[in-house]
Amino acid sequence: MFDSILSANDITFMTCIIGTIVALFFGAIGGAIGGVLLGGKDLGNELAALMGSMFGPIAAAPGIFIGLFILFL
Repeated sequence: MFDSILSANDITFMTCIIGTIVALFFGAIGGAIGGVLLGGKDLGNELAALMGSMFGPIAAAPGIFIGLFILFL
């Protein structure tokens, strides 16, 4: 089933959804790590990770959509 959905030569609506979810997940992880590294000392690690995981996908979303649009073309 996933073999036909995630093939390299076929960009469909389902591959866009899967790519968006995966990229937002990794954006949240990257944001949490960046938040702990930048603000963990001042805010506390838990709060900095929470704030980073909320703002990480916001920063990643434009890149996700632009990249998927270019792949679609």
